[in-house]
Amino acid sequence: MKIDRIEVYRANLPLHEGSYHWSGGKSVSIFDSTVIAVSTDDGLTGYGEVCPLGPAYLPAYARGVRTGVAELGPSLLGCDPRELDKLNLQMDRVLKGHPYVKSGIDIACWDILGQACGLPLCQLLGGRYGEDYPLYRAISQEAPEAMAERVAERRAEGYSRFQLKVGGRPEEDIARIKAVSERLMKGELLIADANTGWSMFDAMRVVNAVSRTAVSIEQPCLSYEECRSVREHTGLPLILDECIDSLEQILRGRNDRAMDAVNLKISKFGGLTRTRQARDLCVKLGLAMIVEDSWGGDVATAAIAHLAHSTPSELLLASTDFNSYVTVATAEGAPQREQGRMKASDRPGLGLTSLTDALVRMDELTVA
Repeated sequence: MKIDRIEVYRANLPLHEGSYHWSGGKSVSIFDSTVIAVSTDDGLTGYGEVCPLGPAYLPAYARGVRTGVAELGPSLLGCDPRELDKLNLQMDRVLKGHPYVKSGIDIACWDILGQACGLPLCQLLGGRYGEDYPLYRAISQEAPEAMAERVAERRAEGYSRFQLKVGGRPEEDIARIKAVSERLMKGELLIADANTGWSMFDAMRVVNAVSRTAVSIEQPCLSYEECRSVREHTGLPLILDECIDSLEQILRGRNDRAMDAVNLKISKFGGLTRTRQARDLCVKLGLAMIVEDSWGGDVATAAIAHLAHSTPSELLLASTDFNSYVTVATAEGAPQREQGRMKASDRPGLGLTSLTDALVRMDELTVA
């Protein structure tokens, strides 16, 4: 089996809520997503998706995905998509760094592998744990009472895990956390995600003010060292996200006791191959995880679902359902949330049956 064609599609994904706001005044209303189709000489086609959270979140941007795939594509023609480690080494030889560019290709090749084996990806990624798994709902940054109302709305939809977007002025963030925590119900999980938005000084002001609150803190500061300092001075659980992008960094954080859990984003590691390695390392270390990606629609949600569902339940804090945030469907057969939970497809590969007309093929980027 050989890769004989790589196609690139683009989709705009508007949000049901109109816009999404996080630290530093950043916001987005329409996500620019890229879907990659990898086809083989045996007639199989696999799909992958990369959707950065705008250009100011991580070192990734939407047009970079597409131009990067065009750069990589010619070197992958003739490769066996089932040889995933070998394929990733080839991508690294051709393009140094830029893991987000490689992620969609890697996911698409996993989709082909699953189809070729006649198995859903969660079985190939380690096995299915339980009937389904829990989702968290991200609560866009607003005034404290408005965020508390959003949590109540999402609770009515079945969610029991909530990620508040903070990282603004300390006084407002303290009020946001307290407004929501006062209304938490038994068994619910609350995470305050600063998305690197606080200085160490402001982070300490917030964590000290909410020290008696049932809240976990996610990525309070920009650098690993700053976050580690916050962890050393608080008893609140701390989750690292933006600065966790390699096995080495996971080991460093675990050895330094710098975090209590990690957030694993598929495109940040370069695809399912290396995110699975990171997930398995966390399992070995007994480290709790959130499993997700930077953003996406149906294809990204399907990939996340297989990795999340193949993660031991006791170590999976939550995953996410990005396709429920957006108004456009890009693929048929994608998993859908049900009462704040989700499950991976039982069909081979990602389990997708077709793409929708919402995607526009960029013929000038096709490699064959």
